[in-house]
Amino acid sequence: MLEPLQTTLPEWAALAPTLVLATTALVLLVIDSIDPDSKNALVLAGTSVVGAVVALGLAGWFLLAGTGQEGTGGPIYLFGDAVVVDGMALFFMAIFTAVTAMVCLGAYDYLKDREYQAEFYTLVLFAATGMTLMAASNSLATVFVSLELASLPSYVLVAYLKRDRGSVEAGLKYFLIGALSSAVFVFGISLIYAVTGSLVLGDVAAGLQGADQFVGIAGIGVLMIAGGFAFKTASVPFHFWAPEAYEGAPAPVSAFLSSASKAAGFAVAFRVFVTAFPVGEVVPMGIDWVLAFQVLAVVTMTLGNFAAATQSNVKRMLAYSSIGHAGYALIGLAALTAGGQNGDVLGASMTHLFVYGFMNTGAFLFIALTEYWDVGRTFEDFNGLATKAPMACVAMTVFMFSLAGLPPFGGFFSKYALFLGAVENGFVFLAAVGAINSALSLFYYSRVVKAMWIEEPSGDLEIGSRPTGLYVAVLFAAVGTMLLLPGIGPVVETGQSVAAALF
Repeated sequence: MLEPLQTTLPEWAALAPTLVLATTALVLLVIDSIDPDSKNALVLAGTSVVGAVVALGLAGWFLLAGTGQEGTGGPIYLFGDAVVVDGMALFFMAIFTAVTAMVCLGAYDYLKDREYQAEFYTLVLFAATGMTLMAASNSLATVFVSLELASLPSYVLVAYLKRDRGSVEAGLKYFLIGALSSAVFVFGISLIYAVTGSLVLGDVAAGLQGADQFVGIAGIGVLMIAGGFAFKTASVPFHFWAPEAYEGAPAPVSAFLSSASKAAGFAVAFRVFVTAFPVGEVVPMGIDWVLAFQVLAVVTMTLGNFAAATQSNVKRMLAYSSIGHAGYALIGLAALTAGGQNGDVLGASMTHLFVYGFMNTGAFLFIALTEYWDVGRTFEDFNGLATKAPMACVAMTVFMFSLAGLPPFGGFFSKYALFLGAVENGFVFLAAVGAINSALSLFYYSRVVKAMWIEEPSGDLEIGSRPTGLYVAVLFAAVGTMLLLPGIGPVVETGQSVAAALF
């Protein structure tokens, strides 16, 4: 039995995963300052992976030991209640650190012989640091600062390929849209502060109770905050940056943004709306944010899946697919009711994001592998690839079928728990729309599998050496996806238990 943090370490140590990531990023800066022209990829990637794995181990230890949970004294509040470490924060920290480790490992080969490798790994780790703070934010001020800490390095990472016009253009578009969304988001925060006089989430909820005369202003503020989160999670109508950014960015960066960054957006959205705007209190006032998220969920999953089905570029298809999965995860907020089994549906959404972190990261890292081999990006370019790289194609098949939600893969069980939670709370239509969209997604995911295993190569298909880092990262993601089959029960239970503590 693991000892809870509260009985063995000081309370500030609850932020150890965040501190480890930030320290690792600073160590990389020191390494780069000592030898700025170094291209020793092994040292840079090794330092990054070790830091991410240590942070992952700490987050897993704290989560399993019950740190910040009811059985060990409850949430740990730090810095004047601006930061809170509880089960949900640690659950998401585990997602971010796992994705970061896989991305840094895959980048070892992808960035071979490129310049500014130290800067790349430093930016990834600083962005991951911001994401862990987003999960632990208990104040709208902390939410905004951590959101920017995660976003600013991401803009640079998308434009990392400085001599590639597509990468630079994608980074510029991402930056401009991100700046606009940040302005909308912070203006929404200012309206909420004007109404409630506080930025701490619990105090915001209390302040709204006596603000009936300002319900219109509060409603506009809530809507603007929801728009800021919709941008971060690539939800419709703030999704249009995602296909451009994911396609133009280096594939490891696309994996990082579509998995970790998306999960970070949901982590902070879950906490802010559940804690600061309790559904049982603000909806009767006329601020029906649940209805807004229902519309967002239906439109996002539908548009994402239909757009993905029309793509000929595999990387762009995965970009639209990630938008569709944002729609599934939105059910965690769209299916909340006053007095319902909210912990179950929110926890199921967290579980889906956990599974998604492995299968989607693995899929984009497979794209990084094909880019390393210069195979091409269309479905036809993947024809017969299984004859040359069978192990990698087996892994990609696992990712595709899991993303589609086919049994017995992890994606099926996480979607099942999510749709079941929606039905139990009385939102059958959300589950029905999700199931229909999931069935549609099988069409375009199976196109990748068909091309790799059934189609004959359209030309001379040649691949180079098998890059160790990328192969290990892809296989690790596949093993993680497969291990979630027997382990999905404990993951779902953990997600639902830590989510229930918010209500």
